[in-house]
Amino acid sequence: MIKIDNINLAQCLDSGTQSEIHLMKDAVVVWDGNLIEWVGSKSELPKKYKNIQTVDGQKALLLPGLIDCHTHLAFGGWRSDEFGERVAGVPYAEITARGGGISSTVKATRAATEDDLYSRSYDFLEKMRALGVTTVECKSGYGLSLDDEMKLLRVYRRLGESQPLRIVPTFLGAHLVPQGTTREEYCKLVVDKMIPEVAKNALAEFCDVFVDDHAFSVEEATLIVAKAKECGLQIKLHVDQLSNGKGAEFAAECGATSADHLEYISEDGIQAMKRSGTVAVSLPLATLYTFQKPLDARALIDAGVDVAIATDFNPGSAPSYHLPLAMMLGCTLNRMSPAEVLKAVTIKAAKALGKIDTIGSIEVGKKADFVLIDTPSIDHWMYHFTENANRLTVINGNTVFKA
Repeated sequence: MIKIDNINLAQCLDSGTQSEIHLMKDAVVVWDGNLIEWVGSKSELPKKYKNIQTVDGQKALLLPGLIDCHTHLAFGGWRSDEFGERVAGVPYAEITARGGGISSTVKATRAATEDDLYSRSYDFLEKMRALGVTTVECKSGYGLSLDDEMKLLRVYRRLGESQPLRIVPTFLGAHLVPQGTTREEYCKLVVDKMIPEVAKNALAEFCDVFVDDHAFSVEEATLIVAKAKECGLQIKLHVDQLSNGKGAEFAAECGATSADHLEYISEDGIQAMKRSGTVAVSLPLATLYTFQKPLDARALIDAGVDVAIATDFNPGSAPSYHLPLAMMLGCTLNRMSPAEVLKAVTIKAAKALGKIDTIGSIEVGKKADFVLIDTPSIDHWMYHFTENANRLTVINGNTVFKA
């Protein structure tokens, strides 16, 4: 049994508005094994906890472990050669037409061995836990063949078994129609072969579909989602990133746990998501790198929709795993308050992963996942961006990073 004291605490409970982070000064948190046992002010600490092993928080700010609820963690190669062209205004369609874009990453990922992808992803996760990230959603989607999609998902299984961060695997076979096949043939492969194989081997918790003019239509996504749900997978969707394709409405209709991107969401889409309880996931790093208009998070929050923030870490449109950077951009691009952003990467991100009962807040009975931030306040942390303000990362009650 261990306690941490001499801290300020933000519990980030699933109550109140998105801006209510439930601050407590001079707090104490006690955990036993991997679960939180007691939370409260130091003045109310029960006697039985007085003399247990103690960590001195040195007046820093204790938060729930940060959750990155949208990444494409495992991939081959990079796409730095395209970066300068895109900055100079070369259209993405032109880059894609000559074999760049996602197709370039697919080629590099197919050429990489499972061990190569595992080692590289393991290194990314080590750096992420130093930043205070404790849970990571990881998508496939750069294999786009039965064997290569399964390869990526096996990498995530190995990572979940061999390192401390909590891994949430997502099957994204419907990322793009690969070169050398027709739309009809590939959708049939996803529905008839890939999804059953994923389910049979329990390789993913979610199925994702990129719904967009250059990816998959709502009609195609409907067939894929139906098969995924039949096989026991939960649903996440990439929607309304480059134009309004009524993706948010589709996400609400099919009961998606989250709808991600949403830069071009309509008012009807906002209201549909409010009714369904689908979480909106903002990906401001992708907005920054693709020169898109930012998601209007204010409209969503004011309408009563939960908003999470994630990195979208991938080699093309968001080549950074730095969640605190994405959080700062949530303030400056999405116009969310620092408190709203904190909840967006804790309890709202947990909700976007269907894990609100176990992670995302500091309360009795939940997993002992914490980060200790060297800052006088949440506002100061977001305002004074530094390379890393994290002093301590605890996952399942175990210290996995100490500054």
